[in-house]
Amino acid sequence: MKLEILQNCPPVIRDFLTYNETIKGKSSRSVEGYYIDLQSFFRYLLTVRGMVDRNTEFEKIDISPVDINLIKSVTISDLYGFMVFCKNERGNNTATRARKTSTLRIFFKYLSSQTHQIDENPALMLESPKVKQSLPKHLTLEDSLELLNSVEGNNMKRDYCILTLFLNCGLRLAELCSLNLSDITTDGTITVTGKGNKQRLVYLNEACQNAINEYLAVRPHEGLAVTEKNALFISRNHRRISPKTVQHIVKSYLEKSGLGNMGYSTHKLRHTAATLMYQHGNVDIRVLKDILGHSNLGTTQIYTHVSDKQIKHAVDSNPLSGVKSKK
Repeated sequence: MKLEILQNCPPVIRDFLTYNETIKGKSSRSVEGYYIDLQSFFRYLLTVRGMVDRNTEFEKIDISPVDINLIKSVTISDLYGFMVFCKNERGNNTATRARKTSTLRIFFKYLSSQTHQIDENPALMLESPKVKQSLPKHLTLEDSLELLNSVEGNNMKRDYCILTLFLNCGLRLAELCSLNLSDITTDGTITVTGKGNKQRLVYLNEACQNAINEYLAVRPHEGLAVTEKNALFISRNHRRISPKTVQHIVKSYLEKSGLGNMGYSTHKLRHTAATLMYQHGNVDIRVLKDILGHSNLGTTQIYTHVSDKQIKHAVDSNPLSGVKSKK
């Protein structure tokens, strides 16, 4: 969690954020998301309660006056009023409002059930807006091969290895960047550290093992700081490769292979790996859940979508598909 958040945060909110990062094992990104949502809610609440100058810009409203007494006064009407404000005044879409709803539920549950600072949970009956499930955007098998074939240049072995791990193992960006040499075993597996510092064992197929071995043969060893010696992927500055650098690498090869400006990203490569395993490898959804490191099966089920071609084939496979009327 960023120091500026800790410094500008009311104690009751700061304790909540610290609890989620240290005890619940939430990532810094998730915790910062909680802060942004709560900051927005309490700015709204201070405004409607007349506790700030009406001329103050919303983004500049100071939430330091927020304390447990103010929080105890929150009602479910305040929460729904905030949702209306987010939709009409802030232009938040359904997904954003659903996320804010989730944050408020978690926050008030913490105060009522975990720390018992409030007697009643105003968010207990708070309903979340329905979010339309969109199919995850992914590369086709042909696109994936084109992307791999586009790799060249001085860092070809490293870049090819990065793309191969994304497309075969479905790693998250942060997971790939945090890989260490010590995570790789001799029996063809690699230990991946995911969200909440949860570790999982990922089996490396032949393509991944070959890509890793070829990269390790040219990976820099000299000029590395002690803290960088165990990092798997090394940047041109002889440091552990950063997420920003990996994003730039992926973007450049997407453009080179004619897939630029189509909404693809490192995370879409994760979607691609999952989709290819499910559609072409007939991988069981529960196995896919473990490979991707999802905490629940519901998250993985977005990959059970099928292509229009598969749907047409299924309908055409009906034994009655060729039957014609005798009249």
